[in-house]
Amino acid sequence: MNLNGWIQIALYCAVVLALVKPLGSYMTRVFTGERTLLSPVLGPVERGLYRVSGIDARQEQHWLAYTGAVILFHVLGFAVLYAILRLQAVLPLNPADQTAVAPDLAFNTSTSFITNTNWQSYGGETTLSYLSQMLGLTHQNFLSGATGIAVAVALIRGFARASSGTIGSFWVDVTRATLYVLLPICVPYTLFLVWQGMPQTLGAYVDATTLEGAHQTLALGPVASQVAIKMLGTNGGGFFNVNAAHPFENPTALSNFVQMVSIFVIGAALTNVFGRMVGDERQGWAILGAMGILFLAGVLVTYWAEAHGSSVLNSFGLTGGNMEGKETRFGIAASALFAVITTAA
Repeated sequence: MNLNGWIQIALYCAVVLALVKPLGSYMTRVFTGERTLLSPVLGPVERGLYRVSGIDARQEQHWLAYTGAVILFHVLGFAVLYAILRLQAVLPLNPADQTAVAPDLAFNTSTSFITNTNWQSYGGETTLSYLSQMLGLTHQNFLSGATGIAVAVALIRGFARASSGTIGSFWVDVTRATLYVLLPICVPYTLFLVWQGMPQTLGAYVDATTLEGAHQTLALGPVASQVAIKMLGTNGGGFFNVNAAHPFENPTALSNFVQMVSIFVIGAALTNVFGRMVGDERQGWAILGAMGILFLAGVLVTYWAEAHGSSVLNSFGLTGGNMEGKETRFGIAASALFAVITTAA
């Protein structure tokens, strides 16, 4: 444990706290149907989507209807994702000629991604085509993240509307979460990640010769666009098998810091949305404070444990902390912080 590590942790907390109120204010306006800076551009798109899908934005739902819509939405999402994975061998954007995903693995992956669990038992670069990564997983990362936001907002309305029989419309909430919150953040976020050195291409994998003369295949693909939403939506489910520990998914210390911020920022801002929608921002800050205490306790214990190493390592004179399984480019403090953030989220 050292001053540099504590500065990193303090800076992270300060940045997240600084974003809570502005993002919370913006999201409140989005989900209460008020005008935002993006309304002139996205308003026509939103209304067009409602017309095409036959949705009346003014028609709200009882909680049972809202729940039924959530379930129907994800049953359909499961069917689409399962079909993409099973048929990927005959679908386009498959430069590595990946074969069809096995039935049990396709079922497991589809179930996991539609529920925002995003557990992976495969290596993405050796199993999935670009189309499966984009139309399948990235698409579900958006929709499962948007669903989580929508359900949180519906829960907030339940507290705010003591005598109302409705909690909003799921179709409207999930559309606005995607259109006004996730997409506007992910577009510049993706460009930032590309600037940091993350691949974003539809070109084929690249064969390279190492300094030792060995031949190696470098897996590339539309990585940055998937990483942006998988972090922002607290999804997990990376392009590569080791997710953010892979240098193509996390090239620099700055990309690592921004990814950590993006994991927490929407969840933290939703506490401010709660305070605003129930008419007392102090309640939102109280909830965030309780969450923050649990988070900081986790960071303190984890950083202390990792920085002090283990008795086995110390017996061999290997002092200075336990680097086994840690990201050597970023150090123990950043690795411990990332571990707590991604678990707490």
